[in-house]
Amino acid sequence: MSDFPNCPKCNSEFTYEDRGLFICPECAHEWNDMDTSAENDENVIKDANGNVLQDGDTVTVIKDLKVKGTSSVVKMGTKVKSIRLVFEGDHNIDCKIDGIGAMKLKSEFVKKI
Repeated sequence: MSDFPNCPKCNSEFTYEDRGLFICPECAHEWNDMDTSAENDENVIKDANGNVLQDGDTVTVIKDLKVKGTSSVVKMGTKVKSIRLVFEGDHNIDCKIDGIGAMKLKSEFVKKI
């Protein structure tokens, strides 16, 4: 057969290469040879601007966020230092916010400084 890898989405063997990308004609998935597994995307958390976040980063909240169970609000522009990334659930940042305490945030509501 061919020397090209099977499609990581549908496992089709009919893949071909075009301009450095592998393309699957059955499901139209495109990928390069560096990220042949879908697991690479699962371990990457990005902020609202698409920057990759890492443990220990400092981020800023981009909109007012209500804190469940209280009348407190995390104001837009609040700086959050030393975040910890969590890869389970939809809230993927653990952090401590001054005046509020420990909480979880969604990465789509923060931007990296």
